[in-house]
Amino acid sequence: MRVYLDNAATTPLDKEVLEAMLPFMTDHFGNPSSIHGHGSKVRAGIEQARKKIASLLNTSPSEIFFTSGGTESDNMAIRSAIRTHKLTHAISSHIEHHAVEHTLGELEKNGEIKLSFVNIDAKGNVDLAHLRELLATHPRSLVSLMHANNEIGNILDIEAVGNICEEFNAYFHSDTVQTVGHFPIDLQKIKVHSINAAAHKFHGPKGVGFIYIKNDAKIQPFITGGAQERNMRGGTENVYGIVGLAKALEIASNEMENHTHHILSLKTYMIDRLKEIFEGDIAFNGESANLSHSLYTVLNVSLPASADNDMILFNLDIHKISASGGSACSSGSDVGSHVLRAIKANPARANVRFSFSKYNTKEEIDYVVEKLAAIYHIENVMA
Repeated sequence: MRVYLDNAATTPLDKEVLEAMLPFMTDHFGNPSSIHGHGSKVRAGIEQARKKIASLLNTSPSEIFFTSGGTESDNMAIRSAIRTHKLTHAISSHIEHHAVEHTLGELEKNGEIKLSFVNIDAKGNVDLAHLRELLATHPRSLVSLMHANNEIGNILDIEAVGNICEEFNAYFHSDTVQTVGHFPIDLQKIKVHSINAAAHKFHGPKGVGFIYIKNDAKIQPFITGGAQERNMRGGTENVYGIVGLAKALEIASNEMENHTHHILSLKTYMIDRLKEIFEGDIAFNGESANLSHSLYTVLNVSLPASADNDMILFNLDIHKISASGGSACSSGSDVGSHVLRAIKANPARANVRFSFSKYNTKEEIDYVVEKLAAIYHIENVMA
C-alpha cells in the first residue's frame, strides 16, 4: 500500500479540475492580451474564473488578482502595502510561513520597517491582548498573521484580529493558504485588507493562486512589465491554471461539508488509534488535536523519544508513507521547524505532520498506525 498524508504540502489534482483545464491547454491557446478572437476567448475564461472566485468569497471581481501562488501573494501584500501606504512598523508572529517571516525580516534588515512580534502561548495561539498593546503603541502598522498554521493547525480568530486592526487603523494581511477551499470565508464579514490562496492546497494545479486586495486599500504592483491583471501584475496569465483554480475552489466550496466530515472522522480515528497503541506516550503539537479549533486537515504528532528519531520520515517513506516533519516548503533543509521551536516542542521527540484529504481512507490510517508501531517495536497491533 502507498499512502499520501502530506496534503498540507500539496494535494492531488481533482480529475474534474483537469477536465476543465484541458481545453485551455489545447484548443483555447490565444494570448489573453490579444484583441483578436483567439485572445478574447481566453480572456473570457480568465474573467469567468475571477467572477466565480469572487462569488464564492462574497466579494467583487475587481478585488481578485491572479498570481503564481501563496508565496508571491504574501510578498506582494507585504512589500507593496508597506511601500504604498508608507508604513514604518509591522507586527507578526514567530510561527508565520517563511513567505511572511523572511519577507518581513528582510524589510527590517534593510531599514524599511521596525518589526514587532506578538506573544504566543505554549500551544502557539496568538495573544490578542498583546496585539492590542502593540497596536496602541504603533497604531498605523502592517499586521500579518496567518489564518491557520500550516504545521500545527492552529486557527486564528481572524474576525477579532480584523476588529482590533480597524480600531487602530492598521493594515491587516492574513495568509489564508491553508483555509481557502477548506473553510467558508466571507470577505464582507472579515475586516481584512488582503488574503491569499494557492490552488494546489485544494486539489487544483500548482503554480497558480490569487490575492484579494480590498478596494479601499489598493497597493502598488509587485511585478511590473505589463498591463495584465488591471496593471497590478505584469506577465502573461497562467490561463489554464487560473481556470483550474476556479474549478477547484468551486468543487471545494460545494462539497465542503461532506469533505470536512470525512476528513475529520479520519483525523479523530488516527488520534484514538495512536493513543491506544502508544499507551499515553504520545502527544500532539499546537492545537492540532483540538477537533473544534484546528485545521481538520492537519495532525502534528509528537512521537516517543528514540535514537532513531532523525530517521522517522525516512522509515515512513520505506513503508511508502508520505508525511512531513513540519512545513514541506522547507524540505531539504536541516534547520528544522521554526514553528516547533517557537512553541518549545520537545526536541528529543520525533515530530511528524500528517495531513489528510478527501481521497484518504480509514484503511490507510490503519496501515500508517501499524507501520509506526513496527518502527517503534510495538507488537500485537490490531486494526
